[in-house]
Amino acid sequence: MSKSYRVAILGATGAVGTELLELLESRNFPLADLKLLASPRSAGKTLKFKAEDIPIQAVSDHVWENVDIVLASAGGGISKTWAGVAVEKGAVVIDNSSAFRMNPDVPLVVPEVNPQAAANHQGIIANPNCTTILMSLAVWPLHQVKPVKRIVAATYQSASGAGAKAMEEVKIQSQAILQGQQPVAEVLPYPLAFNLFTHNSPLTPWGYCEEEMKMVNETRKIFGSQEIKITATCVRVPVLRAHSEAINLEFATPFNPEEAREILRISPGVKLVEDWQANYFPMPIDASGKDEVLVGRIRQDISHPCGLELWLCGDQIRKGAALNAVQIAELLVEKNLLKSTRI
Repeated sequence: MSKSYRVAILGATGAVGTELLELLESRNFPLADLKLLASPRSAGKTLKFKAEDIPIQAVSDHVWENVDIVLASAGGGISKTWAGVAVEKGAVVIDNSSAFRMNPDVPLVVPEVNPQAAANHQGIIANPNCTTILMSLAVWPLHQVKPVKRIVAATYQSASGAGAKAMEEVKIQSQAILQGQQPVAEVLPYPLAFNLFTHNSPLTPWGYCEEEMKMVNETRKIFGSQEIKITATCVRVPVLRAHSEAINLEFATPFNPEEAREILRISPGVKLVEDWQANYFPMPIDASGKDEVLVGRIRQDISHPCGLELWLCGDQIRKGAALNAVQIAELLVEKNLLKSTRI
């Protein structure tokens, strides 16, 4: 008889939490029990899972009993408060916040890139930032053939990266503008409808925002290379769901675009989307709700003989967050990497 596992979703009512719930069902994860955890104001409400109403519980000390895996997506502060408690109770925490990503004792895992890192966990595994995950899926297969020397990334990040409330705010702002009214920004710092602005995460002393530095530091950790030179500019754009990225790669020797195309065509988690005659390449509308990262417009960088350009789109809520976390859970089960399997 196959084993089944007791899972808790921390932050079950958020955009990523509800996606986690859908993925556990659609991927038929071997569940013995499911706990949905959220703030006290959501306690007592229910969410559907396999046609059953599952009650939402308020987070507290006692909810961690009899849990094997915690899928956490409730923000860094919540994770710092409860992850250690869950681990002490015997669970493995897969955390979607930035709380533990750069902790040297916590693996930062993209299953298609560095699955072996999960074996080194001490109870917590970190889910990388969405932009990092999407980029790594496209760059890693090429890096395996010819090591990347430098990455220049520009991101075009949808409202979904700021959560369900931000997505709703963009809809309301769009209606206001179309009716000749002034848009109001409450969730995001500035109106996003019919607008864009550089990412509003805190700025570092050297002028990069935290979102940009996540791409730099997390990619180096996942790739296991501190030598890669990486720079990024992150921008919030008026798209509801799915992020886009323009990536420029520099190698030591030229990388033929057709070779890169063939490598990515067979790479896990990636789908090549290119129609040069129609000028049709990855778009957020096509990536929304999809598991794969769409990659295309692969071309020689005309400014550098060893440069390669590519364009990608990926669903921030899906592969950029929830799907990657569920895949890590599947990896733990497949490789028997849980602390215990009590069921």
